[in-house]
Amino acid sequence: MGNIAAGRDFITVNKSILFDQNLEVTMRDGTKTYADVFRPAVDGKYPVLMTRTPYDKSSAASRSGALDAINAASQGYAVVIQDVRGRYSSEGEFYTFVNETDDGADSIEWAAEQSWSSGKVGMYGASYVGATQWLAAKSETPSLTAIVPTVTASDYHEGWAWQGGAFELGFNLSWSVGSLAHGNWNNLSRQLKLENSMLEKLISSKDNLNPEFQHLPLSEMQALKNGLAPYYYDWLSHPEYDQYWQALSIQDSHDKIQIPALNIGGWHDIFQGGTIKNFTGMKKFGANASARDGQRLLIGPWVHGNTGTLAGSYNYGTMSSRDKENIHGRTLSFFDKWLKGDITKEPIEKSVRIFVMGINEWRDEDEWPLNRAIDTKFYLHSSGGANSLRGDGSLSQVTPDNEPPDSYHYNPQFPVPTSGGGLCCDDVFMQNGVFDQRPIEERSDVLVYSTPPLEKPIEVTGPISVSLFASTTAKDTDFTAKLVDVDTKGFARNLTDGIIRARFRQPRQPASFVKPGEIIEYSIDLWSTSNVFLKGHQIRLEISSSNFPRFDRNLNTGGEIGSELEFVSALQTVHHSSELRSHVTLPIVDH
Repeated sequence: MGNIAAGRDFITVNKSILFDQNLEVTMRDGTKTYADVFRPAVDGKYPVLMTRTPYDKSSAASRSGALDAINAASQGYAVVIQDVRGRYSSEGEFYTFVNETDDGADSIEWAAEQSWSSGKVGMYGASYVGATQWLAAKSETPSLTAIVPTVTASDYHEGWAWQGGAFELGFNLSWSVGSLAHGNWNNLSRQLKLENSMLEKLISSKDNLNPEFQHLPLSEMQALKNGLAPYYYDWLSHPEYDQYWQALSIQDSHDKIQIPALNIGGWHDIFQGGTIKNFTGMKKFGANASARDGQRLLIGPWVHGNTGTLAGSYNYGTMSSRDKENIHGRTLSFFDKWLKGDITKEPIEKSVRIFVMGINEWRDEDEWPLNRAIDTKFYLHSSGGANSLRGDGSLSQVTPDNEPPDSYHYNPQFPVPTSGGGLCCDDVFMQNGVFDQRPIEERSDVLVYSTPPLEKPIEVTGPISVSLFASTTAKDTDFTAKLVDVDTKGFARNLTDGIIRARFRQPRQPASFVKPGEIIEYSIDLWSTSNVFLKGHQIRLEISSSNFPRFDRNLNTGGEIGSELEFVSALQTVHHSSELRSHVTLPIVDH
């Protein structure tokens, strides 16, 4: 890129591109935010590509991560990279999500009114930068024409801060301590007049997250006090889908959003469920035909924040990488169609493009979920001893008969440790992706149900759910489920997982405790996958009651979440009989 000088006057990056640094963008309440602009050197009016980030507009990731700004400018776009309010160069107080709708609308219309702008604005970016796109789209601001949200959510309660009623502790804490507080220290310390000793304590917490994960009660964890991240404690104090979350929901506003979107996600991404919900919700409820017909979905075997071939410890091959899949090129093609009117440009051949794991191949589809996929129930079986990999648990399409249930003790003091999956945001303490699950399956508080080695390949592509008939000695507890592909050498490759908190077993309903000993049917949403279980492999389902620190430990007392200090152990019983048919539903695609 060469040397780009500071200052607010444009300079020449090369002969064809100009760079404007720290342009002032004033919000409706007078708050001043700042943006950098890359644009063609030739005078003209160009469509605008905007990214609104909390992660430093001047960073390499902001300039070349989701889209290469210089390349896009060379293709006839003005690229605007803005620090959102309260982050890095921008003034004001940062509080997650709440300002992004109005601030997004103000920023978009500012860009549309510039002398170098055609008046059409597209937005792009990943994770929280995807949230700034959807929240701006809620404003119905007229100049926003298309968006490319990558690895982001459809709701900031379910699937962001909480999942299945459990607090996403690992993500919430590592993100808040690292990227949000430590990453924005200069801005925060200036606003809050904080001493350097506070920074030392914050760094100590960041480098020692395990004791912070263990801290009880959760609400008294000190690392983010003193105004560093008040939103963290607010998320924790709003476990139910109340007005705090309703005002922020994307999926509840799909019928008001009028723009097409290229939704990009990963099978092992923490926001996979929301990426798919935005696509399916907009296809069904989008505010106009352009929005409904203009939705596209692209999902690779990716983890959050990694663009290569590795997902944890597993290599999906060179063709799986974002670079080989030409994500930047597909993004520009999408904008060429919607911002330049080039109808010959289409980012994918059909409306859906997925990477099918197992055979490790890309495939285009007409819809999601696949109409040809047949929901097939695989039932849990045992003689009462499915505990651990050494137990007698099995999985088959045969309905159970009069089988004894399986039981295990869940002790919150010794929870089942997290081993990969859809995680974020610390590579040391929250390693995401695929890891061999056999060490987890050695535990007696993990029930393991496996098919015999398959006689022929089975493709599972679509949403996965578990219906679990279970009882507990507690008034509140958790049940977890994990879908695993076991190869011929025994490597147990995790595909997707989920959790349900007993008190929140009725989605978006007030908490309701269970009666100890009562058998209840729990529905556990495992989101989706696309995987071919090859010949000789086994389909495996794990059932337990914790996945820590990905999710907070249920202390089994029924106390106020975040304020509990004491805990009790619980005896958990999973039933599988002719009347209580616990099962996992797998969408099977015939070939």
